[in-house]
Amino acid sequence: MTHIEHQPLDHGIFGPGSVTWKVYRCPTSMTVGFARTALTEMFDPLVVASVAGTGSLRERASDRYDRTLEYAGALVLGDSATAARMADTLMRIHSTVGGTDPVTGQHYDPNDPAGQLWIHLTQWQSVLHVYERFGPGRLSAEEERQYWAECAVAARFQTIDPADVPRDRAEMRAYYERVRPDLVVSDVAVEHALLVLEGGNLASRLPGRLRVLSPLVHRVLRRATIATLPAWMREAIGTRQGPVTDALVTALVRPALRLAARRPRALARVLAEASPRAYEVLAPAVLDIAPERAETVTVEEAFRRLGRPLPREQHLAAVAGAADGGRAKQAS
Repeated sequence: MTHIEHQPLDHGIFGPGSVTWKVYRCPTSMTVGFARTALTEMFDPLVVASVAGTGSLRERASDRYDRTLEYAGALVLGDSATAARMADTLMRIHSTVGGTDPVTGQHYDPNDPAGQLWIHLTQWQSVLHVYERFGPGRLSAEEERQYWAECAVAARFQTIDPADVPRDRAEMRAYYERVRPDLVVSDVAVEHALLVLEGGNLASRLPGRLRVLSPLVHRVLRRATIATLPAWMREAIGTRQGPVTDALVTALVRPALRLAARRPRALARVLAEASPRAYEVLAPAVLDIAPERAETVTVEEAFRRLGRPLPREQHLAAVAGAADGGRAKQAS
């Protein structure tokens, strides 16, 4: 039996009338979309350096997946207080992490806006791509404009300048083309991408008597994730999966995820088993639990209520403080 630990305070930043909720409440986002996001992120050398530096994916992969899905779900589907608190907490944690990437020799900072933009956009593009492939299909032109506008709103939970967020599919493709030369297929990137591929589909951890099917579901979702990857990424991870397997797995997964979308209580039970932390923030939206206040809140207002500056303001202040400290040291 699933349960909700608390009633949400409000509809969060976007609410049930948004395209974000339409896309992210679909089971595609919590399964293949999440796995594709986490895998793709690993090819940014500074992002993977910060992940590898903590050892979290190697040593406690399940916990990391659960926490990452909890965080991503809170920002788009959780109430405004939870979203702001989680974003602020991650900002503070990231401020204590940094170092030098052994592959490129560059300094990495998890709060760096360029790295945060990569993580943000790979998530929003991956979730949409998987929604269109395995879910209801392509958004309308108006829905797509709204989706990317909402993507820019969500960027305010991070250190990103919202002006840098693509406003449509063409701008998203241009972004990928621009950053592609900076991506690195290193041993550590491939290692972490494969770790994600092997363990990233939390939905394969089925509850109760269905648990016997978990290995089969895992193999299918693994192949479904590969089916969404570009050719260069497939080559990097050493898979020979071709178009025939892509077509077969799509024909199998699409109706299964569409059925799951019509069975929200069953989906919630899978979430509770597979990702208990994420369940607490995702279940109210999945199950249409009414909040205390039927309202949406801006990111700015959510942080004002928390009594904290926006993440970008915190980052710019930290950069300015470091520069002042450096100049003072030189002067002395």
